[in-house]
Amino acid sequence: MTYDEWEAGVPDYIRSDLLWKMQAYRLALFVGDLGWYDVTKLAADSRTASIAGQLYRSLGSVTANLAEGYGRSSGKDRARIHEIALGEARESREWYWRGRFVLGDEVIEHRCELIVQIIKLLTTTIKNERGVMFREDEAPYDTGSSTNNQ
Repeated sequence: MTYDEWEAGVPDYIRSDLLWKMQAYRLALFVGDLGWYDVTKLAADSRTASIAGQLYRSLGSVTANLAEGYGRSSGKDRARIHEIALGEARESREWYWRGRFVLGDEVIEHRCELIVQIIKLLTTTIKNERGVMFREDEAPYDTGSSTNNQ
């Protein structure tokens, strides 16, 4: 299945959310759907059955954390939650790598390429979100207490 074929089948209730405009979210949903087939194949092989659950959890966590972060009101909060999504994307890539002998090189290359796109987008997004957060200037705080003025 190609991205365009997949995107054509995404229901309107997902497309109508402003979160849909976030490219990393769309890619993460796509990889998550593809991951369902990969997880099924990994679970069927006794050598990689334990990897299947880890991959499924980490792929789902990417989109869940992107959605959670998107709803935050400050750049600092969004960046913090999106950093979790970034970690989960990196973890997904790790689980795919471990399953490469069962899934095959072509699948691994495709999935990892998509995940790397998500990682790059999130790295830029997080940097930009952190750049707009309010930072307080350093200042000595004096409460007027004699113990603080030593």
